[in-house]
Amino acid sequence: MRNPGVVMPSRTGLDSQELVRRIRIAQARLRDALLEQTGDAEVSDLTRVVEESSGDTIYGIDRISETVLRDVFKEALAEDCTYVLIGEGLTDGGEVFPEGGDSARAEFRIIVDPIDGTRGLMYDKRSAWVLTGVAENRGDATRLSDIFAAVQTEIPTRKQYRCDVLWAVRGEGAGGESYDRIRDTTSPLPLHPSRAESIEHGFAMISRFFPGGKEILAALEERLAEELIGPVVPGRARLFEDQYISTGGQLYELIVGHDRFNADLRPMLEKALAERGTAAGISCHPYDICTALIAQEAGVIVTDPMGQPLVAPLDTTHPIAWSGYANSSLRDQIAPVLQRLLQEFELAP
Repeated sequence: MRNPGVVMPSRTGLDSQELVRRIRIAQARLRDALLEQTGDAEVSDLTRVVEESSGDTIYGIDRISETVLRDVFKEALAEDCTYVLIGEGLTDGGEVFPEGGDSARAEFRIIVDPIDGTRGLMYDKRSAWVLTGVAENRGDATRLSDIFAAVQTEIPTRKQYRCDVLWAVRGEGAGGESYDRIRDTTSPLPLHPSRAESIEHGFAMISRFFPGGKEILAALEERLAEELIGPVVPGRARLFEDQYISTGGQLYELIVGHDRFNADLRPMLEKALAERGTAAGISCHPYDICTALIAQEAGVIVTDPMGQPLVAPLDTTHPIAWSGYANSSLRDQIAPVLQRLLQEFELAP
C-alpha cells in the first residue's frame, strides 16, 4: 500500500517515484550500451586486468561501463536535481552533477555499481546487474540505511533474450518487469520470496566465491545444514547451493523465490586469516548491496549476520557482511543457529 508519508520530495520537485523512473531509463541505456559494445568483443579483451583499485579488480569490460556511466545519468537526470554520483571508476568521494556544484549542497547521494557480477558476465556465463541506490545527502555521514529508492537492471548474457528490472521506494513496496529484447516489449515480473519454512529441498548457502578462508565457510555451512535439517542421508541431496558471484544477483534470487537463505560472511574472516599470516580477499561493499531496499520492500529480511541493520557509509571500499532470509519463519529458524556458530567459530564481532 502506498505510504505518502515516506516519499522524499526534492527541492527541485523530483519525488522518489520520478527518480526511480529516470534511473530505470539510465540503467536501460547503460545495459544497452554494454550489450552493443561487448557483442562482438573477444573474451580476452573483456577479461584483461586493466587496474587494481582499492575496491576491486578492474577488467576490460568495466572500462566500457565506466565510460558510459556519467553520460547516462547526466542525460536521465539532466539539471533537474543536484547529486553526488558514487561508484567504481569515479573520483574518490564521488562526483557532483551538474558539474561545478557543491557536494555539500547536493540534494542526493546516488551510489552505483555499473556491473555487479563482472566475472560471470565477461565470460558470458551469467547475467550481471546495474545497481543504484538513492539517499538524501548527509555528506560523509550518509549511510546505506538512508537509501530511500533503489533500482537494479539485469545485464543479460549474449544468448539471453529476457532481462529483468526491479525497483523500490521505501514504504511503498517493490516492483518489477521483464524486458523482451527480441520483441522490445515488457511484462510484469512477480516478486514472490519463498514461503517455505525449511531450507530442506531448497537453495540455501554461504558465499565463498574466491580462495581465502573457503574451508572455514564450508565447515560452518556444513554445521549449519546439519543442525537445521539433520545429517546427510546416503543417496540423497536435500540441500542445494548457488555461488552467484553478484550480490545484486543473490538478492534477486531471494526476491523472486529461487533461494531461501544466503549469507556473505567474508569480512568476518579477517581476524582468523590474519592469525594464519594470510590476508582476507575481496568482500562485499556498499555499492554491491545498495539495492537491499528492493529485497526488504519485497518481504525479504536483510540484516548483518548478527541480526542488526546494515550500517555502512555510502562508498566503494567499506567491507560488509550480510544475511538474507526469504521470510520471517526461515529467519527465526536459521539466525539463532548461524549466530551461535559464528561465536563458536570465533568469527562474531
